[in-house]
Amino acid sequence: MKLSSYFGFLGAVYSANAQLVNPNNITFGNPFNFWTKTADGWDLTRGNETNAITLPLPAPRGNVTIQPATSALVIIDMQNFFLHPDLGGDPLGRAVIPTTIDMIHAFRASGMKVLWTNWGLTEFDLINMPPAFYRGFSSDGTSATSFGSDMGTIQGNISVGRKLMRGSWNAQPFGDLFDEQVGGVANGTDFYFNKNRLSGMWGTSTPMQTFLQDNLITTLFFGGVNIDQCVWGTLLDSYYKGYDVILVDDISATTSPAAATGMVDFNAALDGWRANSTDILPALMPKINSVLDEAKCGQTQATVETD
Repeated sequence: MKLSSYFGFLGAVYSANAQLVNPNNITFGNPFNFWTKTADGWDLTRGNETNAITLPLPAPRGNVTIQPATSALVIIDMQNFFLHPDLGGDPLGRAVIPTTIDMIHAFRASGMKVLWTNWGLTEFDLINMPPAFYRGFSSDGTSATSFGSDMGTIQGNISVGRKLMRGSWNAQPFGDLFDEQVGGVANGTDFYFNKNRLSGMWGTSTPMQTFLQDNLITTLFFGGVNIDQCVWGTLLDSYYKGYDVILVDDISATTSPAAATGMVDFNAALDGWRANSTDILPALMPKINSVLDEAKCGQTQATVETD
């Protein structure tokens, strides 16, 4: 088929489907990637309503209906470097960890993937890192304490490692989040992606973006630190690339002034949605309870067969 014929065919398919998908001007997008406006919010399932979940999110945009198979929770930079108290880590970031873990468990139980994207540099990344980033991550105003520098030891025997280098202790998720990440990856519910800029989605492609495309994931929930830097950068790049973006405020934190969070909240609500875990977790409970009931039935059946 000639290229001109191919594009003509696509145009005909688009025109035909557009009439079916958008008869009352309530659909936004195209027949292959669209939202549908509902009476009380938005349907983001793109026509796949199997096991869909409706989340009662706040005004002005209201409820969203999501497809679990194409949705994911993105946890950003909850690392020792940013959170550990012996490294000057943010207590506000540590304070959101219990809620973050609740969200992780709920997303897993609801059949949604959990994605971790953290700073994790290689030697090649250091060669290509812009001067502004080296300056921004310097501890004393010199390049000797920026990316890749040896951070020494803490508590007598913990080797902190080179600053934000892949595989170093300081680049690992902090506290209980480390066990969650390792266990989730081992069980196939979670996926871990290193990044080399504030955003986990910057540039033409990143490992996380490739994963999203390969797995047809379109709807993303965001949390982590700092809300106005790496969380915002990842959310904004995801929005630019066409993903549905939902900022979860109470699993995010920052060391920046309050005005920085205000800017993020304002613009996140324009680009997508803002929510708290208290908006999301109750809506996931029926699915979670169903999974728990199935597990109990399986255990009971196994006991009966053993007896």
